[in-house]
Amino acid sequence: MTFRREETVWIPESDLEGMSVDTLAVRAGQMRTGELEHSDPIYPTSSFVYGSAAQAAARFGGDEPGNIYSRFTNPTVQSFERRMAAMEGGERAVATASGMAAILSTCMALLKSGDHVVCSRGVFGTTNVLFQKYLAKFGVETSFVSLTDDEGWRSAVGENTRMLFIETPSNPLCEVADIRALADLAHSHEALLVVDNCFCTPVLQRPLEHGADVVIHSATKYLDGQGRCVGGVVVGPEKLMEEVYGFLRSAGPTLSPFNAWVFHKGLETLPIRMRAHCENALELAQWLQQQPEVETVFYAGLPEHPQHELAKHQQSGFGGVLSFRVEGGREEAWSFIDATRMVSITANLGDVKTTITHPATTTHGRLSPEDKSAAGITENLIRISVGVEAVEDLKTDLARGFQALQNQ
Repeated sequence: MTFRREETVWIPESDLEGMSVDTLAVRAGQMRTGELEHSDPIYPTSSFVYGSAAQAAARFGGDEPGNIYSRFTNPTVQSFERRMAAMEGGERAVATASGMAAILSTCMALLKSGDHVVCSRGVFGTTNVLFQKYLAKFGVETSFVSLTDDEGWRSAVGENTRMLFIETPSNPLCEVADIRALADLAHSHEALLVVDNCFCTPVLQRPLEHGADVVIHSATKYLDGQGRCVGGVVVGPEKLMEEVYGFLRSAGPTLSPFNAWVFHKGLETLPIRMRAHCENALELAQWLQQQPEVETVFYAGLPEHPQHELAKHQQSGFGGVLSFRVEGGREEAWSFIDATRMVSITANLGDVKTTITHPATTTHGRLSPEDKSAAGITENLIRISVGVEAVEDLKTDLARGFQALQNQ
């Protein structure tokens, strides 16, 4: 049976030219079918049909654009990709099954055996393992340096360096990298600068505007914002993203249509949520500084933070994640965490619900003792992803932790 069908209509991107990130978060990447729905549809299908055998051949051969198979072409996923590309100011985005899948896809697409990567030491623990254990099996060498050690970066770059990889702000010590300086360093050696922008999102920071080549997100975090789904996304120029897309098409670390729809809708409230996260986090960081049981608070919004001025220049807000060291060690940190009653003890972050975790035994638990020490992951370090609850209620709950320390 052959038939004609109406194609999905994408809202022209030219209609949104010059619009702010707040507007792009709501309007970019919109599609409408012949039903003229206002809310974006979901396409939970594995495959697509064609009007003729010739059209199927043209689609598979790349002679005609359109959907083929949801491993690599799905309208719902494309809506999310288009919105993320618009918000980050990139030419194209490629969505993946998780944040780690986004990093893996980027590396597999843009690196080869014999290449060298310089990575900031304070990255997410699993990112560290991916570089040290798995990419190393395929002949990709990685050197780790402190995020803020300018001389260390310059010394680490060699003739075969093809990528500089950073998180800024870092997890969990909230260090801030000079994106422009590292981009210039990378480009002077014909290398790429890849920035994990998970902590800031495009609402607070747009690395491509500061010279970065590729931006990566774990959509699981702030882009969703409510801890519902797992996913990732890579944003950058068409030439590089075509390579990432090619890896995804062949290897299949694919984002599901349902998860893409959840993220797409989550983006609509991202600007509002990020401002609330920032406001609560700053007030909580200032309050934590006043507690006698706290040794140090790590949050770029504090004037005492070493990169406070850089963060003010590079970001439009300081984010919702902070960490602090309590007096003592693991026993004291665990006692503090266990004494809370409202905040959630979980390693996830970016949720509207405040979460608390012990990095040394969770997010960075797979690192060697030496790597933990080098990254500043001490046994008395606690990380909080500040949600959007009433900040006074958060203080009340965390005060239970301080009371537990006082009772020891």
